[in-house]
Amino acid sequence: MNLPSGYETDTVARLEANLDDLSPEILGAVMGKLLAAGALDVWFTPIHMKKDRPGVMLSALCEESALSPIADLFFTETSTFGLRVERVIRLKLERRFETVQTEFGQVTIKLGLKAGRVVQASPEFESCRAVAEQSGKPLKEIYAAAMEGWGRSRGIGIEERLLG
Repeated sequence: MNLPSGYETDTVARLEANLDDLSPEILGAVMGKLLAAGALDVWFTPIHMKKDRPGVMLSALCEESALSPIADLFFTETSTFGLRVERVIRLKLERRFETVQTEFGQVTIKLGLKAGRVVQASPEFESCRAVAEQSGKPLKEIYAAAMEGWGRSRGIGIEERLLG
């Protein structure tokens, strides 16, 4: 496989199980346990299963070193009798963090770079939440102020940020 250049790469495991007989409350708890056990990401996909049952596909990404405890949680915390496991290659942007000053306080911005060029910028949720709680302002205002502050620090106007 020829992968595009300029990205960081790694190989992780993707685990998946189809479930049609598990309470959503339990699924939510399983997500938390998987993340606490080292899953890099966990998600649910609505699916249609045999016998016309609605179901959910539970998926998780993890480092191969965490495969055994993550698989154990799938089997002990859900109703699955089987689990699909695949190795997947991830293309990733280099990540860097910057702090910007807003009228509400300092916010951390996560930057994604390809070959040294910023191609993504996103306020960090926990940083924004802390500033929102401290300032009493809505979270969406903190996000907007953070992006405006980041753009100002780079000499980028709002129109350029919105138009790309």
